[in-house]
Amino acid sequence: MRTGVRGRRRPRNPLRRRSDVVEAWTKVLFTLLLFVGAPLLGAATAWWGYGQAQAIVAEQRAERRHVRAEVVERVSETLPTGELGGQRSYRATVHWKAPDGTRESTTARVPAGARDGDRVDVWLDSRGRSVPPPSDGAEIWQHSATVGSFTAIGTALTVFLAHRAVRGVALRRRMAEWDRDWALTEPQWSHRRA
Repeated sequence: MRTGVRGRRRPRNPLRRRSDVVEAWTKVLFTLLLFVGAPLLGAATAWWGYGQAQAIVAEQRAERRHVRAEVVERVSETLPTGELGGQRSYRATVHWKAPDGTRESTTARVPAGARDGDRVDVWLDSRGRSVPPPSDGAEIWQHSATVGSFTAIGTALTVFLAHRAVRGVALRRRMAEWDRDWALTEPQWSHRRA
């Protein structure tokens, strides 16, 4: 039966090398960085990205204005020119009344189903050119989640590669130590002279 005293250190193992100790501590550090550091860094980056995106959207809302315009004529009848809010859109000439009462027009993207005479929402910049609408909350969250996810994945990959490099160096050092010790021990076992 074995009895031991708590808190007493284990006796030194003669087969355990310094490289083994370094590798064991590297595993502990690797685990902490992988499961605590990478998610925390990803969350911090996502939070920062959310703040940056909010600032950009606020700037877009300040620079752009929303008008209800009437579709006058399509510029392209055959091919869609892109997507507007997740649906196909076409370029068309639109008219609207300015705040001073004058009638203004521009070429803007309109939904594919819009016909001449339909009223559509158009966003304009300070010069009266058609621009996309400011980003909404879902796009901001998507941007933040993407930035945070890629940061966490990149951090985890970097930690993993660093761990592999340390393990490779530790393995080379361990093999060199074993070779050196075997060169000293082998003549005693085999009774050969070095």
